[in-house]
Amino acid sequence: MKNIFGMTLEAMQEDFAALRLEKYRARQVAEWLYKKCAKRFSDMTNLPKSLRTELETRYTIDTPLLRTRLDAADGRTSKFLLAFSDGAAVEAVLMRQPYGNSICISTQAGCNMGCSFCASTLHGLARDLTAGEMLAEVLFIEEMLKSQGGKVDTMVLMGSGEPLMNYENVVNFLRLLHEEYVLNISYRSITLSTSGIVPAIDRLAEEGMPLTLSISLHAPREEIRSELMPINRKYPLSDVVAAGKRYAEKTGRRVTYEYILIRDVNDGEREAQELAELLAGQLASVNLIPINPVKERGFERPSEERTAAFCRALTRRHITATVRREMGADIQAACGQLRNRHMSESEEKQ
Repeated sequence: MKNIFGMTLEAMQEDFAALRLEKYRARQVAEWLYKKCAKRFSDMTNLPKSLRTELETRYTIDTPLLRTRLDAADGRTSKFLLAFSDGAAVEAVLMRQPYGNSICISTQAGCNMGCSFCASTLHGLARDLTAGEMLAEVLFIEEMLKSQGGKVDTMVLMGSGEPLMNYENVVNFLRLLHEEYVLNISYRSITLSTSGIVPAIDRLAEEGMPLTLSISLHAPREEIRSELMPINRKYPLSDVVAAGKRYAEKTGRRVTYEYILIRDVNDGEREAQELAELLAGQLASVNLIPINPVKERGFERPSEERTAAFCRALTRRHITATVRREMGADIQAACGQLRNRHMSESEEKQ
């Protein structure tokens, strides 16, 4: 049986035409799936009962089950571990910000980028997520928020996985999410984070989707970045920054460079000066992130004073820089940590 969840309206209409069904039936089903979050065809009460029965014999509605939920003590952050029918589990995070509800979703189950500070890579890559599975992460949280009188306002693709290594599925997901029969979310409300897959950055700039691009930089010179991020050996720092500049010029969108601060690794005055020189003249800003330590990695976060000094050093050199507000530290909201814990527990049981 075919999974109907994640199909576009056009794909449904094509399928339904083969069943001699009117086009408007596909729109009705799409709205039940994506606006009303229906889990069963029997819930689609404006369809004839005979049609509901027929659809049940031809299609499934595959959406994930909640495996674990953690809520921060301040009530502002919630983290969900969602499991798909094949057992693959992914994390999604809800952050209740002053400007609205922001969510962070995963684009792959696990990750194979091998970044030395990240929990997502500890168990490697299980598989890519489909467009429908990414949409299911969003709608899981959207349904919960709707029951509370809210909605998803902004989204970041910054959970587990490298979005640009799952390019086709990610772009199809973003286009589907943008449709009026789904959530009609503006592309300008979406941020895509990448470790720096240069050819895919250039390709994304041509898609006509004015996304905010966030590039994980984490070092101002090649040798440090290669130690932290093995992908730097394939796409060097200089090439990544050049691709970011091209993206900004093509789209007119400011690029954000993510920079995880690690004590005694990349947080000194020299690194701040080199970073400012690297980004001088770009339509860009820097988001400084004191590392959320992962016990398996052994890195430590710098003091608040050293973090503030790094930020000031960039500002003095005319680089727009901010320190990310920490949310959900008490529930391990950094990507990969909850999934990693769940997998470790499962292995112990075996």
